[in-house]
Amino acid sequence: MSAPLERDPRWVDVVLDSRWTWLIARIALTSAYFIGGVTKLFDYRGAVIEQEHFGLHPGWLWASLAILIELGGSILIISGRLVWLGAGGIAVLTLMASLVANDFWNMQGHARAMGINTFFEHMGLIGGCVMAALLAEHERRLEPR
Repeated sequence: MSAPLERDPRWVDVVLDSRWTWLIARIALTSAYFIGGVTKLFDYRGAVIEQEHFGLHPGWLWASLAILIELGGSILIISGRLVWLGAGGIAVLTLMASLVANDFWNMQGHARAMGINTFFEHMGLIGGCVMAALLAEHERRLEPR
């Protein structure tokens, strides 16, 4: 016979039920993307060079798309509007960037271990984006119509 499920401590319920927790989590999830988008925007030439370094031509197009997705996706997720779109855009961008810029399968030794770690950190961010979209959709469905 299994033990009955225990309730969370009251303070955990308070933290998880706070609307501020959800906002702070969305800001934390998107912080690297927002900073990346702002950095690329203010150093557009550097952003173009970065894209071309990874074989993405024309660099201006890929840099512009990255800025749009990083900033636009972050704003959508943080605002709680069209979270599925913002999270989906960021997730696809992250997957593509991971495949293009982090070819750990071609690395050796310590560099390979670091590349694998970085790759799977990015997979975790993709999972976080999916979870944000799922939670936003769940929240939307609970709202009275």
